[in-house]
Parts: sequence; C-alpha cells; structure tokens
Amino acid sequence: MTQAWDEELRARGYRVTPQRQLVLEAVTTLEHATPEEIWADVQRTARGVNISTIYRTLELLEQLGLVTHTHLGHGAPRYHLAAEAEHVHLVCSNCGKVTQIPPEAVSPLVMALRETYGFETDVGHLTVFGRCASCDPGGSGRPSA
Repeated sequence: MTQAWDEELRARGYRVTPQRQLVLEAVTTLEHATPEEIWADVQRTARGVNISTIYRTLELLEQLGLVTHTHLGHGAPRYHLAAEAEHVHLVCSNCGKVTQIPPEAVSPLVMALRETYGFETDVGHLTVFGRCASCDPGGSGRPSA
C-alpha cells in the first residue's frame, strides 16, 4: 500500500515526506482516528512533528483523495483511508464501539430516500447511532441478521 501512496503523491507533484508517510501509516493502523490520535501515534516515531503538521497533512491527503473523514458524533472528525471509505458506521451510544457494515445493509433505506424524497445518500458519511448487541439490555447479545 505504501508504494501506491508514493506513486500517487509523486504523480500529483508532491514529495513523499516522512511526515506524510507516518500520517498515512497511522491512519491505516488506527482506522477511525482523530487528528490528535494520529498525532500521538506519529509522536512515537517522530517526536518533532507538531499537531499543525498533522492537520495540514490530513487536509492535503484528503484533497488528493488518499484519506477521508467522517463524523462519529460530536467532536473531532475521524480519518480513514479513502479506498476503504464505502461503509456505514454503527456507533454504540453506550460503549462507543464503532462497527463497519457494507453499504448493501442500508440499501432499502437508501432506495426509499431516493424514491420518496429524491435524496441521494452519501453512504460513506452515514453514521447510525444506537446500542450494540453487547449493550442492548433487551437484546440477545448477538447481532441480528
């Protein structure tokens, strides 16, 4: 995957800097991470990288289509690789667990919104809040079909 990042950055006229590589590696490893979480991960390798560098790098990488962000509630956006962006987020309001499900799982909703309201859903930014199977007091403790 690193080689693809390198090629994409160079093809667009950008240098492959250690900071950009570290940010991309952190986004890959941490998945839905805030800029501060990415910064903390980068700090383990490169103590001199400051938080403003992280924000600028994330902004550039998002403009280049290498990373994307989503909002999983109030607070900072969370970043993940753009190549893995096509999924819906289920966020447990109790324990905070984030589960990724395929877009097909919400196809009936997406179709109903399109047909009834003429609304095109951006599934990559769709987040559903509720309680996970472990936290649902009336649930069976397992995901339903």
